[in-house]
Amino acid sequence: MYKVDLNSDLGESFGAYTIGLDSEVIAHVSSANVACGYHAGDPLVMAQTVAAAKAAGVAVGAHPGYPDLMGFGRRNMNCSPKEVKAYVQYQLGALKAFCDAQGVKLQHCKPHGALYNMAAKDMDLSMAIAEAVYEVDKDVILLGLAGSKMLEAGRQVGLRVASEVFADRAYQADGSLVPRSKPGAVIHDKDEAIARTVRMVLEGKVTSITGEEVDIDAHSICVHGDNPSAVEFVKNIRAVLESKGIVIAPIADIV
Repeated sequence: MYKVDLNSDLGESFGAYTIGLDSEVIAHVSSANVACGYHAGDPLVMAQTVAAAKAAGVAVGAHPGYPDLMGFGRRNMNCSPKEVKAYVQYQLGALKAFCDAQGVKLQHCKPHGALYNMAAKDMDLSMAIAEAVYEVDKDVILLGLAGSKMLEAGRQVGLRVASEVFADRAYQADGSLVPRSKPGAVIHDKDEAIARTVRMVLEGKVTSITGEEVDIDAHSICVHGDNPSAVEFVKNIRAVLESKGIVIAPIADIV
């Protein structure tokens, strides 16, 4: 039986600013990556998002980023591994407090944005993240880009790791994502995105933007639900996966 997790980045509103359609998306995913206040989110939003996930039976993970509210954590920052480790522990600790208060287990940690992309190729940053997670709670699963340094680092320190794939993103021949700044980085045809996702789950393959076949592990699929058509896409992708006999389950049931 094939099982896969559907995850989405939630809790990214901040103060008076509402970002994302969390209440619609949460009904269709199995894991939520909750912003921890550095790139997005605030204490009230974190508490509300954990509560919403608990009510929906959705597993909760921390989504730590660089301290970059204005850039939404998508700008590369020149931070030392020591700094990154402290940033991740700080954010994990914050979200874990809200989880503990509501009797929810913190399932996983998935770095956000620039931190995620930089660590995917930088072993020192990846080790900083993995050590940060292990020291806070060694049962937390590290979720990272399939084939990345982050998963390698997680295994080295003794964490369970899960490979993440992206439904609507194009891949390069080395298995990394095509940067958003390049044409073709985001796949807008929902039927193409769904067909690619089903193939990643069932065959462990994806075709790169330059035509090469890339081997890929798909434990968890990232789906974005920040606009009405994206929410529709999340519903469609779940329906198609289930119609193929693929069970949607939280990460802890898969790795």
